[in-house]
Amino acid sequence: MRASIEVADIFRAAGPAYRAARAGHLSLDQLKVMSAIETCRTAVMGGHVEACTDCGHWRVAYNSCRNRHCPRCQGAAARTWLAEREADLLPVGYFHVVFTLPAEVADIALQNKAAVYGLLFQAASETMTTIAADPKHLGARIGITAVLHTWGSAMTHHPHIHMIVPGGGLSPDGRRWISSRPAFLLPVRVLGKLFRRLFLTRLTALHEAGRLGFFGSLAQLADRRAFLRHLAPVRKKRWVVYAKPPFAGPETVLAYLSRYTHRVAISNSRLLRFDEGGVTFRYKDYRRSGADRQQVMTLTADEFIRRFLLHVLPKGFHRIRHYGLLAGATRKALLDQVRQLLGAPPATAEARAEPDDTRPPCPCCGGHMVVIETFERQRQPRAPPAPAPLPGTQAS
Repeated sequence: MRASIEVADIFRAAGPAYRAARAGHLSLDQLKVMSAIETCRTAVMGGHVEACTDCGHWRVAYNSCRNRHCPRCQGAAARTWLAEREADLLPVGYFHVVFTLPAEVADIALQNKAAVYGLLFQAASETMTTIAADPKHLGARIGITAVLHTWGSAMTHHPHIHMIVPGGGLSPDGRRWISSRPAFLLPVRVLGKLFRRLFLTRLTALHEAGRLGFFGSLAQLADRRAFLRHLAPVRKKRWVVYAKPPFAGPETVLAYLSRYTHRVAISNSRLLRFDEGGVTFRYKDYRRSGADRQQVMTLTADEFIRRFLLHVLPKGFHRIRHYGLLAGATRKALLDQVRQLLGAPPATAEARAEPDDTRPPCPCCGGHMVVIETFERQRQPRAPPAPAPLPGTQAS
């Protein structure tokens, strides 16, 4: 069932004026995302006509935009991705680890998304694999699935990495599986210190190589001394690394991943109202606890769109990445080796198949719907054929 309010409704109503007022100040990627969301599942995208084989009821189904920032398109993408990942799951506990950038660095990241988000992935994954390989801690080669989120619950800019990590890893010689403690993977304070050092060292190297740009209120950071002064406080600050207790089992891991891998800045289900007063939506205030954590916020339409567009990623940037045992062409062989060491059955060779027909049933009688016509972009479907006259009557 269609949500009563969608991000697309807001973009269609307020997007043209927003683009006009900011002509020349929106990136091509942002403009493409706006256009995709506005035209998603409309006649602009083309589509097909379906008819019920039982009662003859027909309906028009428009194509989706499949843009990774579109709230309507991510459900199907998540289901496909999770079906492919199911074979990678191991019969062990899994941990959820979060690496967060401090606000002073997040400001730099907003103006240098590809470089700094890429560095965030690099520093966080290297921190995990380095500390895990240390014999003083786990002494093993671990696997990581990492997902980038750039937003807080109120759509403010808050870049952080979510990691799903099996509770253990392969020994250096590859002959043993070394399990972590039941409720403890790696010390978060140790992780935080190494993460801070790796990230700041490489961020400084990016600056010295001239690979960072600074605009507006951050323009002065182009000067090396001003840049180092800006980073001085965060060198002493504790960087937040958070580890949650392990999951109950592989099915729980899949369910958890589905809430993180293909999430966008805000889902349609959180939208409450859109009128002349602005956009009202639900969000979580993490400074509160219990029932008070759920709050309601109203933003002007322009501010809502501005916050949404903060989280548009550069073209080609991968926000889901795999490391260690889960990386690259060696993943399957290493996971098979781990299963053998754990005495677990091998992964099934067949991927989970998608149903042959995913079309919803007929809303009138519950019958089977079949495609009777397709139409291209910018075209409208033809009207349905007139019903045949009953025997003994004359068509008017």
